[in-house]
This record gives sequence, structure tokens and C-alpha cells, in this order.
Amino acid sequence: MANDMQLAKAADNIRILAASMVEKAKSGHPGGAMGGADFVNVLFTEFLRYDPDNMLYPHRDRFFLDPGHMSPMLYSVLALAGHYTMEDLKQFRQWGSITPGHPEVDFLRGVENTSGPLGQGHAMGLGAAIAERFLVARFGEWMAHKTYIYISDGAVQEEVSQGVGRIAGNLGLSNIIMYYDSNNVQLSTKVNEVDTEDVEMKYRAWGWNVIKIDGHSIPQIREALTKANEPSDKPTLIIGVTVMGKGAVTAEGGSFEDKVSTHGQPLSAAGADYAATVANLGGNPEDPFQIFEESKEVYEQRAAALRAEMVERKAVEAEWRSANPALAHKLDMFLAGKLPQIDYRSIEMKPNTATRAASATVLGVYAEKVENMIVASADLSNSDKTDGFLKKTTAFKRGDFTGKFFQAGVSEFTMACIMNGMALHGGVIPACGTFFVFSDYMKPVVRLSALMRLHVIYIWTHDSFRVGEDGPTHQPIEQEAQIRLMEHLHNHNGERSMVVLRPADSEDTVAAWKIALEEQRPVALILSRQDIKNLPTLNASRREEAMQAAKGAYIVMDSAKPKVVMIASGSEVSTLVEGAELLKKEGINVRVVNVPSEGLFRDQPKSYQEAVIPSDSLRYGMTSGLPVTLLGLVGSMENIHGLNHFGHSAPYKVLDKEFGYNGETVYNEVMKLLDK
Repeated sequence: MANDMQLAKAADNIRILAASMVEKAKSGHPGGAMGGADFVNVLFTEFLRYDPDNMLYPHRDRFFLDPGHMSPMLYSVLALAGHYTMEDLKQFRQWGSITPGHPEVDFLRGVENTSGPLGQGHAMGLGAAIAERFLVARFGEWMAHKTYIYISDGAVQEEVSQGVGRIAGNLGLSNIIMYYDSNNVQLSTKVNEVDTEDVEMKYRAWGWNVIKIDGHSIPQIREALTKANEPSDKPTLIIGVTVMGKGAVTAEGGSFEDKVSTHGQPLSAAGADYAATVANLGGNPEDPFQIFEESKEVYEQRAAALRAEMVERKAVEAEWRSANPALAHKLDMFLAGKLPQIDYRSIEMKPNTATRAASATVLGVYAEKVENMIVASADLSNSDKTDGFLKKTTAFKRGDFTGKFFQAGVSEFTMACIMNGMALHGGVIPACGTFFVFSDYMKPVVRLSALMRLHVIYIWTHDSFRVGEDGPTHQPIEQEAQIRLMEHLHNHNGERSMVVLRPADSEDTVAAWKIALEEQRPVALILSRQDIKNLPTLNASRREEAMQAAKGAYIVMDSAKPKVVMIASGSEVSTLVEGAELLKKEGINVRVVNVPSEGLFRDQPKSYQEAVIPSDSLRYGMTSGLPVTLLGLVGSMENIHGLNHFGHSAPYKVLDKEFGYNGETVYNEVMKLLDK
């Protein structure tokens, strides 16, 4: 094992590289990275367990970085470990670089999560820790591993930290070891100007072990990590008191540490002397992008030790596989993301029911068939109907992860972050439910889910003003338009970043769930509170026709040479059918098109799109949200019946009447379009 003098030199190496990356890029955050170098250096050289020759090894320890602005620290320590080159570091924050300003998930190089918005990173770490316990409960402690998390003053202030602290403590997740870099500096102020709470006592109250150390003392860091790895029934928080801009000096050699200015700009812009700082830390200002001999030796020793450990760990795994072939096969299926065969035709579905109730039926099937699915709810399981899943399993409890349901409590934002962490860990399929109006709390998380291309399923019920008596605070109006924008936003793979599905009846819900389960991107299911009449059948069975939802849109009612194509999703499709029946009596030929997902529809061949919604057709749309929701499909705001105002508190049938959501409205507005 390396001696502490070597480790201290390697930590200074990280500081030099971090400061130099920011200096060369002319932007970034050097101060925190310089302060945190000692901890990550000890962690990576003595504690973090992974396979240096297979960074995708599924049973590796994870390191989740919450303060993404400290990316120079992460890239630098990973460079010492051999996963980035000096050229990679020189391209920090540049076009096409693999070292972006804030980390973007890159398992092959050791980046476990995309981070940037403070708070989300450590909540993802919690999700990964839960996934680990879930898998260990099914396959054994031989695969156990730790989740190390790095958090900052800013993230501790973010409200999501309360959810993480509460949940991790309540579940007794001893596989979490979180390091709090307490340097009393944030972007524009000192921390004590805005926050004087006792963080140590707060985490103890949540049920955490808390250790406070000098974050620059290698022996204290080692001792704390050693203690944190001892058997326990609690997560551990290590509070490391550090100095912002550790090692920064002026041209005269005076200290330039503990400065707010070094948080978010190059040292030279902050008032320090960059060249003098590099020299002070033992580097060459003329050629700062170097790995010290001491660093090479330390990290080569660690790589050799890891390889030896991996031989032992894989031997244990091989023995387990030999003794448990059926379980080994199941584990491989989980890790590969392979799904069991599900006969969707055999799912018995009650007709004319709310799509949330239909969802509950499908979830009941999944609870029995999809063994690695984890469903969560933000204290609404009996209302968002995720209890269809819960009724056939049990919720996680302290020390017991044999069930498959996660009761998140009233914490939509935290819950969503945790789902992202589960997906990042792998081996599980996470889904979470709440009311659609509360998707507002989750939107920043959904965005990161889309950016990372994570298979997370969002179950959002109570999808329109038909929530009724709960009133406008609970009635989503603008939310559908907001979330459908994600279908128009492409990820870095060039595909639509999210699939949004709003099924029109119970049969449509079966199809929507099939799509959601088989997707690899995030998926939103937008479901109704109220019962919806089943749509008519054109030719085949309603179940078979509903499976056309995979194409994003399909015809549910038609006639020869239709004069108007009527377009909607969800509850409003059945309303269009009512209107179509009235128009039919007047000899008006119309077509009704159900569009559960505009994104999936736009990805179909142009010939299919034209066959369903001809570009030269007169179109009419109905939505219970903002009219703009259907603008891309209908083409004119004047031809869309929607809401441009908040809802009101009243029974939903009264609101239907007051807002004009009935067959008579459809009839009258279409007749007006036709100038009849």
C-alpha cells in the first residue's frame, strides 16, 4: 500500500490537473475540486472496488458525484486511474469532448451518473443503493457492494436532501457511505451567510451514523472510510471540513485559499496566480498536464490489488453460479434487461373503466411476471392505483428488500431521482406513480432521465380537469403540453428523448403498458381518474386494434371519404366518438383518430402518417389541456377545443358540461368548420 506522502503528492496532482483544466478552458469550477482532492484520492486508491479491466462489472462499488461542477476533480482522479488521457483533460468543456463541463454518464470511464443540478446526484445514489439491496435479497451477499456519494454544501441545502436523508435512514441503508465536503463556500456567498443549521445533528436525527473529520487529513479520511465500511444498520455520513481552493496562492506566494471567487471561475480570473499555484503544488506551470511518478505508482498498485481481488470475487461468483444455475440464469436476464413472455391477449380487462384502474390490472400481472420490476408511489398508491402491483407483493422495509414496492412518502422529486438511480445501477425496471399535476415537481428529474436515456416509467394519473372537486390546484391543464415537449426534444442518440402515452380506454392502457415495458427510454403514462367508455371496434378485436398504439396514432372510427378528421388522446377520444355519431346522423362522414403518442406517430413512415391524418384534410382536435397540445397535429389553434384557463372545483360531469366536453360541442364545432 502506498504511503501517505505518496498519497499527498497524488492529491496535489489532482489539484493541479483540475485547476489546469479550468484555466485552459477559461471556464469552470476549480476551488471545490482542489478542496476535495484528498478524499477522492484515498477513496479511489484504497476503498472503491471495481474491475479496472471491465468497468461494466455489475457488482462494482458505485461513486455518485452530486456537485457536477466538480467534474475536474472526477476527471482528474479517473485520469490517474487510467480512464482518461491528458489530451482528454485538455479538451475540457470543448465541442465533441468526453470531458464536458458537468459529467455525463459514461460507465466505461467510471462516470456513474450525469450530474449538475445540485441534489439529484446523491438521490440517484440512494436509488442505486436500493437496487443493490433488492438484488442481494434475491441472489445473495456475494454480490454486495457499496454506494459512495460525494455531496457539497449546496446540495445539502437543496430540499431533495431531506427526502434522501429521511428515506436512507428509515430503510437502514448501510451500503451508503456519503462524503459531505463542507468548505463553507458556495457560488456567491459563504455558507454561514445563508445556513447555520447543525448538519451533523440533522443526519443523526434521520438515523445516520455521522463522522466528522479534517477533509485534508489522509489518516482521518482512511479511518473514517474504514469505520464506515464496518457492519452497521445505518447509512454513514462523513463530514469532511475542507478548504476551498486548497493550495491556491498569489504571485507573491501568499495563500489564496477559502475564497468565494475560486468557486466558479479560473484561478487567474479569481485573483490567484495560476502559475504560482501549480508550482506551489509541485507541478510545472509550463507543462501542467502531467501525472507524477508518485501518482503512477499509487494507482498502478491499486489496479494490481483490484485485479487480484477480482480474481477472488469472480471465483466466488463462479461457485455460486455452479450451485445455483436457475438463479444465475435469472440474474443474467435481469442484468441484460430481458423481459419474460407476457400474453397480453389473456389479460382480463373490465370495460368502460378509468385508465388508472386498467393500469392497476396490468400492474397486477407485472407483479407476478416481471420479477425485477420495482414500483413506487409518493403516498398515493391507493389513488394512483399502483396498489394493483402492491397487492401482489410487499413494500421495502428496514432490513427487508424481498418485496418489490417502494413507499416513497410525500416526496415526488426525491422519488423520481431514486428511480433514475435504480435505472443507472441496472438489473431492475423502475416505475413510479403520482398525480399528473405533481409532475411539475418531477420535471427536472425527468429531464435528466431523458438526457441519460434511462428506462424509467412515470405513472401519472388524474390527468385532466376531470379530477373534479379537488379543484384547480389538482387539475392538470398545462402539464400535458409541457411533458409532450420531451417527445420533441432529441437525446444524444438522435432519438426522441421520451415516449409520452395517454391511452384512450382500458384496452389502450394495456397497449400503452406493453410499449412502456419494452422501451429503453423514459416513458410517461398519463391516466384518467374517471371511467371512460371503451372505443368502438373497426375490424378486429378492440385489444388487437389498441395494439396499434405502438404506431403512436391509429383510426378508431371511419367512413368513406371523411370530410373531417377528428383528433384527440385519452378521455377526449370517446367524446369525439359521441360527436361523430351525431354527425353521422346528419350524413356527415368523419374519421376519429386516437393519438396516444405524437412522438411515436411522427416516427412512423410518412406514408402511414398520411394514411391516418391526410395533410390536406380538414382537421378538428379536442384536448382537456392547452390547445397547443394538439397544434402540431391539427394545424390550427382555431380548430382545437381546449382550455386556456385553470379548472374549477365541481363534479367532473358538471365541468364537462360547463367547459363543453360532450358530443354536442363536437357536433356544433365541426358543423361550424364545415359552414353547415
